[in-house]
Amino acid sequence: MKKILFVCSQNKLRSPTAEQVFADWPGIETLSAGTNNDAENPLSDEEIEWADIIFVMEKAHRNKMQQKYRSALKDKRLICLHIPDEYDYMDPALVLLLKAKVPQYL
Repeated sequence: MKKILFVCSQNKLRSPTAEQVFADWPGIETLSAGTNNDAENPLSDEEIEWADIIFVMEKAHRNKMQQKYRSALKDKRLICLHIPDEYDYMDPALVLLLKAKVPQYL
């Protein structure tokens, strides 16, 4: 079972959408978190350690994680999807974008 973590800023729109979209994929377990302290589910060392692959939505998320969680990330695969914060939760355009970008890494 591959453990996949999706990360955005607030964990309200993009990362929870990604978590939901891939939750039913065979052989995959998903979680989502946010880099901001006031996120719905703030990112923690435990979630990073749990994950086999971490997807961030923007370079800013990757940079923030590399600064704050450097030691937890040392052996982790961190992939930036380059998805801007312009989508609603389960927005059909966001779902299509995720399905186009994520599977090649799974």
